[in-house]
Amino acid sequence: MSARNKSASPKGRVPVAVLGATGAVGQTFIRLLQGHPFFEVTEVAASERSAGKRYRDAMTWHEGALPEDVADLTILTCDPGEVGAKIVFSALDASVAGEVEQAFAAAGAVVLSNARNHRMDPDVPLVIPEVNADHFAVLDAQRQNRGWEGAIITNANCASTTATVALAPLHQEFGAREAVITTMQAVSGAGYPGVASLDILGSVIPYIGGEEEKIEREIAKMLGSADGNRITSAPLRVSAHANRVAVEHGHTACISVRFDDPVTPEEAKEVLSAWRGHEACRGLPSAPPLPLVLRTEPDRPQARKDVFTGRGMATIVGRVRHDPLMHLRLVALSHNTVRGAAGGSILNAEVLGRMGRLPGVAEGAW
Repeated sequence: MSARNKSASPKGRVPVAVLGATGAVGQTFIRLLQGHPFFEVTEVAASERSAGKRYRDAMTWHEGALPEDVADLTILTCDPGEVGAKIVFSALDASVAGEVEQAFAAAGAVVLSNARNHRMDPDVPLVIPEVNADHFAVLDAQRQNRGWEGAIITNANCASTTATVALAPLHQEFGAREAVITTMQAVSGAGYPGVASLDILGSVIPYIGGEEEKIEREIAKMLGSADGNRITSAPLRVSAHANRVAVEHGHTACISVRFDDPVTPEEAKEVLSAWRGHEACRGLPSAPPLPLVLRTEPDRPQARKDVFTGRGMATIVGRVRHDPLMHLRLVALSHNTVRGAAGGSILNAEVLGRMGRLPGVAEGAW
């Protein structure tokens, strides 16, 4: 740990660092980690233009009150020679994340990344833990393949997360084979300041660079299987349309899906309402009581009414009905910067700690 940020963690809490701490997702990490029972933010890092400043002086804080226990931390550069924590939450932009995250993993850190750079690597887990916590099994192969002591774990694109949680119970039960997904994505997903108000107000922007390709690749990987050495994607073909809309928080996905055999809305609702996700998540601080909440009203889910369900960590599904071309259609919603970004990474870390896969945390300690 850097001497200038060195502080004693309360008993039982593990020191962690946040890379890209001044940006929108970095700030969400800071906010969600405030008072966390397992983790304490002891280091923050950002670009060289921010390095050396106090955290409070290096950015404009966007939501709620800036936590005082991090406000006066000195911003470090994103260099494993300067950042000492062995658990690292990365909110770095993809333009710089690739090499930086590899350097931290090579230096022995477990990196929980929001960037796209390593998501599709067959030995890198792309994880929503309620869906595919078993994919953490490839971490031993990742270390062996790459010759490092640390690891990189990724969480999905925020829109992919919304659709995957909605599809996972149905795929596990019935075998999803084709899906057409149209997203309506909140402006907070573009970071800050994101989309100019005069571009988004009164409009729908039918293009988000690279987003459709991520959705089409990532869902199949998360619904796939891990054999201990690599992850193999599920045989699911996805066609995606991504749109930016004038909503502050919450990505909505309208999904039509075809299965191995026809599935009725009643069968689907029964499976969705009963699903609780992987048992490794249950009872952890960031895990919602229900990872998927089924709404039966004809006009739900709605971002304004539903996005903070489960403290922003639940996925809300509604409008489950027959599709005249496929088998089923439904609508899903989740919070893009909580479930789809920082909160998802924090829950990944909690599950890894429970499994004994984090530095300084014994298996079963949580």
